[in-house]
Amino acid sequence: MPVTDVRHDPDNLTLTITAEFAAPAERVWQIYADPRQLERIWGPPSYPATVVDHDLRPGGRVTYYMTGPDGEKYCGWWAVRTVDEPREFTFEDGFADEDFNPLPDMPVSYSTYTFSEIDGRTRVTFVNRFASAEGLQTVLDMGTVEGATSAINQIDELLAA
Repeated sequence: MPVTDVRHDPDNLTLTITAEFAAPAERVWQIYADPRQLERIWGPPSYPATVVDHDLRPGGRVTYYMTGPDGEKYCGWWAVRTVDEPREFTFEDGFADEDFNPLPDMPVSYSTYTFSEIDGRTRVTFVNRFASAEGLQTVLDMGTVEGATSAINQIDELLAA
């Protein structure tokens, strides 16, 4: 399994997931740079993602929805801040209504995804920082750790294809 570590730190308001993949950083990066590949790993297996807009450039926006087993759509957005291909990108990540307007009562995470190549393998560190302990706790209570872990663990299958 690619996920090697999961930590939530209420003092620093962070949720950090670390994963390792048997592929070069450029290949793992492509999964996030290509909306069709991103769809295959963004949601957990039982909540597949559909990427509607995808602009992975500073100032760009990514919008998507995940469809639950009951057919319900769960929408979200990214506001891309920085991109240093294939090493790192940062973005705000939030919940949205079906028109992709941010939901003001839901937390926003400030995310940094870092790709480090080590002996032909890639370690990805996913750091999500929240504005408040309540925001962090909200996503933890929603099952984000389990959902994100199962989503990230799909990457090996995509890399093997």
